[in-house]
Amino acid sequence: MEPATFAPWLVMAGYAVLIWLMMPTRVSAVQFFNGEGKGGSEPGLLLLVASAAITWIFAKSISNAANLSADYGWIGGLGYAAYYLCFVVVGVTIYFIRSRGGWASLSSFLVAKYGVFCAKLFLAAIAIRLFNEIWSNTKVGGLYFGAEGSSGYWIAVGVITAFTVFYSWRGGLRSSLLTDGAQMVLAAVLLVLVLVTVGPGLVMKGFPEVSDSTMMAGSTFLCLALVQSLSYGFHDPVMTDRAFITNPSRMVKGFVLAGLVAGGFILLFSLVGLFSRSQGLEGPAVVAVPGAFGLPMLLVFNTIMLTSAGSTLDSTFASAAKLGARDWNNDYAVATEGHALRGRFLMVALALFGNLPLLSIHLGDNLGPAIIAATTISGTMVMGLAPIFLLSWISSAGSLSFHLAFWPGLVFGVLLTLQSVTGMTIISATFNVGIGKYADDLGVNLYGLAICTAGYLLGSVIPIIFPSPSDRGV
Repeated sequence: MEPATFAPWLVMAGYAVLIWLMMPTRVSAVQFFNGEGKGGSEPGLLLLVASAAITWIFAKSISNAANLSADYGWIGGLGYAAYYLCFVVVGVTIYFIRSRGGWASLSSFLVAKYGVFCAKLFLAAIAIRLFNEIWSNTKVGGLYFGAEGSSGYWIAVGVITAFTVFYSWRGGLRSSLLTDGAQMVLAAVLLVLVLVTVGPGLVMKGFPEVSDSTMMAGSTFLCLALVQSLSYGFHDPVMTDRAFITNPSRMVKGFVLAGLVAGGFILLFSLVGLFSRSQGLEGPAVVAVPGAFGLPMLLVFNTIMLTSAGSTLDSTFASAAKLGARDWNNDYAVATEGHALRGRFLMVALALFGNLPLLSIHLGDNLGPAIIAATTISGTMVMGLAPIFLLSWISSAGSLSFHLAFWPGLVFGVLLTLQSVTGMTIISATFNVGIGKYADDLGVNLYGLAICTAGYLLGSVIPIIFPSPSDRGV
């Protein structure tokens, strides 16, 4: 979509002014990593809810929710909203981790429970997640300024990235929290405008009917989301980092509320896809619907995408700074300016390398999309994190349990990715559960989660049956 006006750039300028007014002018190293206020106070409940919610209303999720409801009807939007149960799963689990052990981060907990090597495997997995957050959000934002590969598209990608790095460099997690509050309010206002616009047409036409097979395919996706919500949130440091910046009681309340807010936002936005289906519009819903209403609605969607992309990007940069400067070396002494400087340079490096997959559009119709698919770590690859965290209360579980849960999930995820990229049948259809394009994913996730869980439990039993000499007091 190539608007013939400068209006999208005016929207970006207005957005930049809003963020400029909200970002802090100077922060200490402790504020940079922990998001504390000037007096060392922890973030309040409302700020935690707003920040956690908006960071998971990322540009790709908005687009996915609308497209799924356009494809499968209301069950598609509900299916994507089901992923937001991750807030409850992660919040409750980390509440017990913190209240029972007093851990300051997931990394320090993993080192104590499973060992340094296992902790680094986990950090490597979430580093890949952070890498993918960059290009996937800048791409969606850039498409509102020009067709993929056009000059407007590349300029927008560069501006979005550079501006977000700028205010993240200045304030780290503190900048992210403060700007998240403004971004959440702005996103809510824009959502109301969208619903007021598409609502009358949707009411007049009614919810579009779908065939029984389409409903079953959508239900298959819903089940997939429910299964993956047991593990998916743990590999997102944007979420888990916020679970350690307030006291455990405030955190768990905030996470439950954030899940309701973010999940509700996604569910309401999926009405855009229902409108698109009811009107018979062609193409992605987030492009077709504003195109049907003209420039004003295009600008509203443009602002929503900028807001959601920016809120996710700044949180990604803050998490990357913490991962590289503190988590990787399990360094949780009082934060110094040296820590902060190292974190800032990591932000710049991630911004540069994180956009490289966008260059794959120049590699041809087949190779380009294949590279994008190969760089995306799927929810399947991290299925083993469910038992690793949810069953961590088993005292006999150690590094062996970690490996027997982690590696099978990774193998299943790689096989599914290869199957998607190559088009070859690698996993037999006999393992499918449900119908439609997500039947293989659901089958692999159900069987795979059972294998990962069994492996974890086996790893916890072996030390009891065959204790090491040190365990026997030898």
